Amino acid sequence: MLEKEPEDLFLNYALGLEYANDLGKVADAESQFKIVLSLDENYVPAYYQLGRLFASLLRIPEALEYYKCGLEKAKEQKNNKAINEFSEAIFMLED
Repeated sequence: MLEKEPEDLFLNYALGLEYANDLGKVADAESQFKIVLSLDENYVPAYYQLGRLFASLLRIPEALEYYKCGLEKAKEQKNNKAINEFSEAIFMLED
């Protein structure tokens, strides 16, 4: 499906989620989520997943960078659920 629609946000995001569930495909997951953001820099879930991915790898500065960027995007979109999720994730890493 992705071959037919390479710029489909959801398909790219879904593939990133699949890669993120496989420890051997972490680099692929990172790449896939970054593709999503290159297609739409306002796709808030991709920021969250990148933050989560980096946090799981203990790459805390990078995790915080994506969480904070996602938080700003969520605020711009007035997405209260995402604002709360990003705020909690940032709190947990900075605590």
